Amino acid sequence: MKKIKISTPYITLGQFLKFADLISSGGETKFYLTENDVHVNQELEVRRGRKLYPGDQVTVDGKESYMIVR
Repeated sequence: MKKIKISTPYITLGQFLKFADLISSGGETKFYLTENDVHVNQELEVRRGRKLYPGDQVTVDGKESYMIVR
């Protein structure tokens, strides 16, 4: 499991995808979420504005897992 360190109270799912190098720009977020299964804490998520807090776990296409840490 890879860890994504944040210095703010939360980040959005769109920001996370960019930090994790899964997309190159914020404009790709909506398309990425329609084409890939992204789960936050084991629930399918399609909202790019979903807030992610330290302790949240994100899984992309059932392969890559990430943990949000402070």
